[in-house]
Amino acid sequence: MRAIGDRSVSLGATLQPKHLTPPNRRRRRALKALLAVLLALTLAMLLDLAFPVPLPDARDAGAVVLSREGVPLRAFPDRGGLWRYRVGIDDVSPLYRQALLNYEDRWFWKHPGVNPAAMARAAWQMLRGGRVVSGGSTLTMQVARILDPHSRTPWGKLKQVLRALQLEAHLDKREILTLYLNHAPFGGTIEGVEAASWAYLGKPSARLSHAEAALLAVLPQAPSRLRPDRHPQTARRARDKVLTRMEALGVWSKADVADARIEPVVARALQPPMHAALLAQRLRHDDPRAARIATTIDLDLQRTLEQRVAAYFSDLPERTSAALLVVDNATLEARAYVGSVEFADAARLGHVDMVRAWRSPGSTLKPFLYALALDDGLIHSESLLIDAPQSFGDYRPGNFDMAFNGPVSAAEALRLSLNVPAVDLLDRVGPARFDARLAHAGIRLRWPRGAAPNLSMILGGTGARLEDLVGAYAALNRGGVAGRVRYRPDEPRVDRRLMSEGAAWIVRSVLEAHPRPGDTDALDPRGRARVAWKTGTSYGFRDAWALGSTRRYTVGVWVGRPDGTPLPGQYGAVTALPLLFEVIDSLPRVRAEASPPPPRGVAEVEICWPLGTAAAEQAPTLCAQRRRAWTLEGVVPPTFAERDARLWNAGIETFEVDARSGLRLSADCGAAHARATRQVARWPALASPWLSAAQRQAARLPPLAPDCAPDGRESAGELRIEGVHEGATLAAAPGSRHGVRLELRALGASARVRWLLDGRLIAESDGEAPVARVFDEPGPHVLTALADTGAWARVRFTVLEPPAR
Repeated sequence: MRAIGDRSVSLGATLQPKHLTPPNRRRRRALKALLAVLLALTLAMLLDLAFPVPLPDARDAGAVVLSREGVPLRAFPDRGGLWRYRVGIDDVSPLYRQALLNYEDRWFWKHPGVNPAAMARAAWQMLRGGRVVSGGSTLTMQVARILDPHSRTPWGKLKQVLRALQLEAHLDKREILTLYLNHAPFGGTIEGVEAASWAYLGKPSARLSHAEAALLAVLPQAPSRLRPDRHPQTARRARDKVLTRMEALGVWSKADVADARIEPVVARALQPPMHAALLAQRLRHDDPRAARIATTIDLDLQRTLEQRVAAYFSDLPERTSAALLVVDNATLEARAYVGSVEFADAARLGHVDMVRAWRSPGSTLKPFLYALALDDGLIHSESLLIDAPQSFGDYRPGNFDMAFNGPVSAAEALRLSLNVPAVDLLDRVGPARFDARLAHAGIRLRWPRGAAPNLSMILGGTGARLEDLVGAYAALNRGGVAGRVRYRPDEPRVDRRLMSEGAAWIVRSVLEAHPRPGDTDALDPRGRARVAWKTGTSYGFRDAWALGSTRRYTVGVWVGRPDGTPLPGQYGAVTALPLLFEVIDSLPRVRAEASPPPPRGVAEVEICWPLGTAAAEQAPTLCAQRRRAWTLEGVVPPTFAERDARLWNAGIETFEVDARSGLRLSADCGAAHARATRQVARWPALASPWLSAAQRQAARLPPLAPDCAPDGRESAGELRIEGVHEGATLAAAPGSRHGVRLELRALGASARVRWLLDGRLIAESDGEAPVARVFDEPGPHVLTALADTGAWARVRFTVLEPPAR
């Protein structure tokens, strides 16, 4: 029993032990540890889900617009008003990376986000010294504090540690370092090393020196206290501390550190860049998600022209603004863009971008009209046009100064920007066709609702944009190919043919032959660039334009008030043109280029006036004037037939005369005559008042023989001016405060009569209806009455100076 009892006791002890065996205990402990780890991981995952890493929103990163050299033109802050230029690790100078990692966190690439040894050392030094001697935060912990700020309590430090571990779990080391490079505080509203480098040093972070790298590496430790623009000496001491560390660690050589110590701490005033502000705003609006927007703008040129525009308009009337655009002809890339005189000037509405505003183009479309007429074979460069009062239905255009020049060549009409010849030419080309050609080439015109292209468009009766006009004027030096101005290097090129290469060459030559104001010759002996230029002024002095194209650049200038109110006395040639030439003379100089030879299809031909055809094809007696004209594709078009002329037509008049007396013969004569055929070249009737007596005599038909019946080929009826006689001297009545008042009539007129004083239109009348006029300007005058039929009369008189009181 004992044995059995002993065995029973032994079995009982076996079934109910007081302690586990060592292997079982280890298993139990391992299970508990595994469960604890699983619970910790589960808790960590739940916490991670509940409190995700507060990574920056890429859509709220702000943006920077860069010049073609990579220099910031304008920075756009994020929603918190912070300025930041996004960069990658490889975009930053290796010197800065060395200084940052060796001074702030030598073990960055190896630790899991927290460096226990560094934290213990920092705690021991603080306890021993009673102050903070060195920081224990890793770069990852600093990023955690930047992304999720915390209090400086033990609980805050714990939160920072947990966030650092969370960052390491979600991001790799390069991503964490990139966050630091772009979000570290550098004082004021500046974040990130790239923004700090530009703000304080005026250079990209890729080009930092040893001293500059050390300065920017230490600055985030105390950005307010170490700001180099406010505390340069404090910043220098902190920088030198970094340099000492770099030398002690052997990262930088002793010589490099010695040179770096000599370098002074010089910082610029903290001011975000603001160049080409309106273009930057435009591009930012078009691409709101982009952090870096590259442009084609030349920063040095942009700065120069912004200063020049601001100085130029400092004395002009209030609310006056301006726009300026410079384009490289080869690429159509914009090199300078000034959308207003001063972006922040509220009185001048500086926030309105006038480069792309719709404004009346004045006369700036005329070169394209003449080019189209050349391509159509309607004119050559010396075609005879008439600058005289004319009606086109209900439309009666006049010149800017209300003076008329009579017979002019197409080249003269374009250079002088004469309105009547341009309207006449557009009437023959067709307004709708001209509008379609411009639209195809990129010049979209804006019309009032319900309006269609009409004759007023050539004088500014439509809307156009400066950038479209500049893209079109570039065609004069691009073989006739216009295009859309490019503001970003990655923008596609959009080229459209506006005119033939030959027409572009002829129009450019015509405009280049126009001397600059004050010069007597278009060939500048000082070697300045030859410019094909044109001005324009809209109705009511609301818009003043000047556009010019050289071999390399095309420049456009607009001046006016953005609100559309008039600017009396300011027009293209006075306000915009001087600035245009200032800008062109400021552009980068290139070796002087000889004028290119005429392209294929362009030839110089001697032509005759008044017929307009080649001199070689006409009898010498029919050639009143000889001129050298540029023609296109061998076409030498004749002078236009007169519009609505009832009695007098330009062209060759062939008739029979009596061989002995020279009198003109009709088909029905009472006596026998020895008949001979003669010809005369007739001038357009409206040119008559401007012709010399010899020219009028040469174009006149001989008198009809007395025995011949009328043939209906007589010249226009004679007019006589009543109210003042030839050679009269006029004086105001004694005591009169006004000039001499005359009542004038054109006797013999049966159609509308236009009255010109010294070539300027002063009045109109119907038939012999009277016209009252006060003449108060002393001196000699010429009064001309010009009827629609071609009949005209002229008297010369003098108005005396009123006696002094």
